[in-house]
Amino acid sequence: MSDTQSQIPSRDDFASMLEASFAGQDLAEGSVITGRVTAVENDFVTVDIGLKTEGRIPVREFTGPGSKAPSVGDDVEVYLERIENALGDAVISRDKARREESWDRLEKAFDKKEPTNGAIVGRVKGGFTVDLGGASAFLPGSQVDIRPVRDVGPLMNIEQPFAILKMDRPRGNIVVSRRAVLEESRAEQRAELVGQLAEGEAREGIVKNITDYGAFVDLGGIDGLLHVTDMSWSRVGHPSEVVEVGQTVNVQIIRINPETQRISLGMKQLMSDPWEGIAAKYPVGATFKGRVTNIAEYGAFVELEAGVEGLVHVSEMSWTKKNVHPGKIVSTSEEVDVMVLDVDSDKRRISLGIKQTQRNPWDMLAEKHPIGSTVEGEVKNITEFGLFVGIDDEIDGMVHLSDIDWNKSGDEAVKDYNKGDTVHAKVLDIDIEKERVSLGIKQLASDPMDEGGYRRNETITVTVSEITSGGIEVTFGDDNNLKSFIRKSDLSRDRDEQRPERFAVGDKIDARVMNIDKGSRRVSLSIKALQIAEEKEAVQQYGSSDSGASLGDILGAALKDAAPAAEEKKPAAKKAAAKADDKAEAADAGEDFDAMTKAQLVEYAEANDIEIVKSAKVAEVRDAVKAAAGK
Repeated sequence: MSDTQSQIPSRDDFASMLEASFAGQDLAEGSVITGRVTAVENDFVTVDIGLKTEGRIPVREFTGPGSKAPSVGDDVEVYLERIENALGDAVISRDKARREESWDRLEKAFDKKEPTNGAIVGRVKGGFTVDLGGASAFLPGSQVDIRPVRDVGPLMNIEQPFAILKMDRPRGNIVVSRRAVLEESRAEQRAELVGQLAEGEAREGIVKNITDYGAFVDLGGIDGLLHVTDMSWSRVGHPSEVVEVGQTVNVQIIRINPETQRISLGMKQLMSDPWEGIAAKYPVGATFKGRVTNIAEYGAFVELEAGVEGLVHVSEMSWTKKNVHPGKIVSTSEEVDVMVLDVDSDKRRISLGIKQTQRNPWDMLAEKHPIGSTVEGEVKNITEFGLFVGIDDEIDGMVHLSDIDWNKSGDEAVKDYNKGDTVHAKVLDIDIEKERVSLGIKQLASDPMDEGGYRRNETITVTVSEITSGGIEVTFGDDNNLKSFIRKSDLSRDRDEQRPERFAVGDKIDARVMNIDKGSRRVSLSIKALQIAEEKEAVQQYGSSDSGASLGDILGAALKDAAPAAEEKKPAAKKAAAKADDKAEAADAGEDFDAMTKAQLVEYAEANDIEIVKSAKVAEVRDAVKAAAGK
């Protein structure tokens, strides 16, 4: 073989040399390999990765935040998707190489809970897209900043740290948070600042935000809450009345919570306490002027001076206005005279009264309208128990049902009055402590029972007004304005005559007064008792059967002495003769006593002056009556 022939490589030599050129390179598809830039064109970068052909990568894959296009001869890492496509070219990608590299780096950072740098590159629904050096992540809108951000423009395309909240490599999902990094940084800064603060220390701050319950004050990197109750010693309706956003204020650190690192601030603590020596400044019983600052359901708050308020309870507002809302008595910002009722320095409370600064109208009423005087007023209200009559502008007196009319029942008498009527009444009683005035209308006229001067055992003439099965109703008095009911058993001495129907309406008859009860307005009358009394009187005057005289002799003597009036007394004499036929009928009447009730026996005993014990049993009373009647 010639030298020339030995220098020409064979097919096997070529294969060996090709394999030698591939040695040391991992050219597996789906892996990241290193290539060299051989050319840079307008749109593409040509990269030699040691294969038969070169690969082409768009220039845009080399550009982005913090990167620039490569130059010829630079070594770059690319992702080998396919060794050869249909055109015989290698399919490579710089983006995918960077992504794979980034995922490895991000997984390590996620495991170590370390932040990673990235840049916000776009806006998507619900948040933003973040480039983490080749890997795309989702940044929710709520995780952009500690407080809501209206304009994210200044944060776009700026490399900054993000915390990885969630990673899912198979699905290619990454969720990041900028807020978590800021909070961690802020917590470290806050802890450092809190360590520099001390309770009771006075600091200067700037009002950052105002709420309904207070204001947040920036103390130089850390915020504290200035509660509305700590802004001023006086009542503050809303924090905006004292401070405004951006205002520089001097505050005192009241409390620091080491666990939550919350700081409570106060402004009033830097001012003098108006409650010091309050008891000496406002002694009990002294009167002062104040301004109504607030009205509640239970009373009104009155400011005595800046920072000092007292409560006027609704019960201490008026002598006469009861159960009304305080807003109907006083109004906000009104100046009022108040009296100090009680001072509690420890609880920082002062009890005040408005009515104590005015004269009690009930005392004035007792002077102006003493008991027994007559007043004139309008019927203000009608209730089930009486009339309310206005005496003065603020005081009403009550006329009880029982004090409206002497003769009518309260329910009937009250029907004669209407709301708004003007009436005259007599002052019966004034109770200043209970604030009550008792009036009476019927007391303006005399009691008909007093006018008649009726006495027990007196004989009066009555007029039958109504007949019932149980007896008769009668009227009497000067104008027949008194009524009484005579029971059936009291209509006659004789049982046969105890029939109500034998009387007619309009009949005038005589009856004996048995009992007078002014409390119940009742007069008990009895015809039977009158008959028994007349019979007894005749027997005592003209003789007794025990002396041997007959009843005829007694009645004869009586008729003889009564000759001038024989014709007038004739009916009575006949009735007396008939009823005194024998002593047994006049005195014994055993069957009648047995049929009588205890009340009838007592009435009989009283009518005949028979001494009995009223508390005794009915049998004992009956025996006593029988014994007395048999003497």
